[in-house]
Amino acid sequence: MSEELEPDFDVIVVGAGIAGCVTAYRLAQAGRSVVLIERGEAPGSKNLSGGVLYSRVMEEVFPGFLAQAPVERRITRNYVQFLNATSSVGIDYADERLGDPVNAVTVLRARLDAWLGEQCEEAGVFLMPGVRVDEVLRAGGEAGPVVGVRAGEDELRARVVVAADGVNSFLSRAAGLRAKEPENHLAIGVKAVVTLGEERVRERFHLGQDDGVAYAVVGDCTLGVGGGGFLYTNRDSVSIGVVLRLDDLMARGLESSVVFDHFLAHPFVAPFLAGGEVSEYASHLVAEGGIAMLGEIATDGLVVVGDAAGLTLNTGLTVRGMDLAAASGIAAAAGIEAALESGDVSKAGLGGYREALMASFAGRDMVTYAKAPAFLERPRMYAEYGQVLADVLYGAFDHDLTPRKHLVALARGVVKKSGVRMRDLVSDAIAGVRAL
Repeated sequence: MSEELEPDFDVIVVGAGIAGCVTAYRLAQAGRSVVLIERGEAPGSKNLSGGVLYSRVMEEVFPGFLAQAPVERRITRNYVQFLNATSSVGIDYADERLGDPVNAVTVLRARLDAWLGEQCEEAGVFLMPGVRVDEVLRAGGEAGPVVGVRAGEDELRARVVVAADGVNSFLSRAAGLRAKEPENHLAIGVKAVVTLGEERVRERFHLGQDDGVAYAVVGDCTLGVGGGGFLYTNRDSVSIGVVLRLDDLMARGLESSVVFDHFLAHPFVAPFLAGGEVSEYASHLVAEGGIAMLGEIATDGLVVVGDAAGLTLNTGLTVRGMDLAAASGIAAAAGIEAALESGDVSKAGLGGYREALMASFAGRDMVTYAKAPAFLERPRMYAEYGQVLADVLYGAFDHDLTPRKHLVALARGVVKKSGVRMRDLVSDAIAGVRAL
């Protein structure tokens, strides 16, 4: 229990990732007193590796973002790949329109988050790195409103607390907003940054000076476990890794590190990495439940943003989290500002956050792809279908002096031989259309 004392700040933000920094920055711009608490020694120090950031939302918050922020490459090519043990089938989509205006960039979070922290400080945010928050403070007992946080023996109070503490958010659980997530809503992400040198990156991936490519891989890369692999080009390195659905990984009795090493050693992947040096390596939990994970994102005196709110979206073609985190920060700042202006920081008073989030592209996309997580749980995506595609193409390209079959007849024969039932194929196809 905590006595009702004068707040030290208008807003306390816990977690200096993208969602936390955007929330803090916007509120500071509005003239609010904001403290941004980060567990690491500096923003980004505990956030290794990187990914693809769909960056237009960042230009909304930080005009000139692409020219000023430490971005790596602009993604002008996307490669979607079914990977089998000895074959690969892919769609290689390259388009100059993706680069003008810039649609997505690769980033290394250690650099990006550090830059975001600097922008926050310049806007007037008080940054407190190296501080671990232990619990939320409440007024009037365990059921009372959140009025601050405790870190060790120190207490800080604010009119609103923002939980931006990641997918395993203990603050949102402590506030009663989130229960333990079911295992099929979570995944283990294992990733590394492999340094190759700028010239080698451009040569191996056939890239222009600033162009980049993003690979989305499914199949043998995960040894059949639900999930996928990825590879993104940075300026002089590549970010590579696997995302493995927790329930399927445990059911198969596999270790995530074993699956990761298998992907890196795959004959279709290893040549990209030859001669490189691993400069970063990390693993962490990833939200995979889609809109089903969103749940309640506000209570009396507290809101939840970014990964802590379950805002990650995997459609199978794209994996998005950073742009959704930024959108939640924008919405949260607007909702909090309205609540502070009205003097009502109750759950109802903070309700504008959810309204703004669900009206934004982030909320609407979460609704649009609500069925994607269930579709991606279908096991044939990770084994049979990649081999079926390869076998159909093999039959089309392997001219062994036997008479050719019409492609439809060839495909029908391959499906029958694969053991995939036609009703399952039709069911999966319909589910895919509905999901995507």
